[in-house]
Amino acid sequence: MMTRSALLTVLVLAVGAAQAAAQPKFVVPKLLPGTHSSVLSSIQGNALTSSNAQLGNVTVRLRDVRFGRILETQVTDKTGAFSFKSVDPGSYIVEVVGTDRTVMAATQVMNVNAGQAMSAVVKLPFRIPPFGGILGNSTPSAASVTTQAAASGVLGVTAAGEPISPGK
Repeated sequence: MMTRSALLTVLVLAVGAAQAAAQPKFVVPKLLPGTHSSVLSSIQGNALTSSNAQLGNVTVRLRDVRFGRILETQVTDKTGAFSFKSVDPGSYIVEVVGTDRTVMAATQVMNVNAGQAMSAVVKLPFRIPPFGGILGNSTPSAASVTTQAAASGVLGVTAAGEPISPGK
C-alpha cells in the first residue's frame, strides 16, 4: 500500500507530464554552416559632388529616422566611400555634413531588414546662383519664365518670331 505522500508525488508528476505534453515544443531552426545566430545589417556607399565627382574627407552620419537621433558619424575616405556596420533593422538616412554641422545632402529613407547590406549614394545638390539663367536660353530659364507667367495670369507664351500654330 502506498503512503499518502507517495501517492501525492505520483499525482503531481502525472499532472506535470500531461501539461508538458500539451505545450508546443520550441524547435531551434538549424542555420547553414558559417551563419551567425545574430545577424546585423550594414550600410555602405559613396558621397558625390553635384557633378558626380568623389567627395573625399567629408563627414557623413547615420540617422535613425524613427527617433531622429544620430547613431554614428565618420569621415569618408579619399574616394568618398563610407561604411556603417552593425546596423539594427530599421529606417535610416545618411547625411553629408558641412564643417559648421549643417546638413548639405541626404539619402532617401532606407528601410533596412535583418542581415541586409544596403548601398547608398549621397549627392550634393546643384547650386543655382540667384537669377542664374533667367535671361539665358536654357531649360531652367524657360521654366522660370513659365512659372512667372503663370503667376501673373498669362495663359500662353511664345518666343518672338516663332509661328503661333504648327501649320503656319
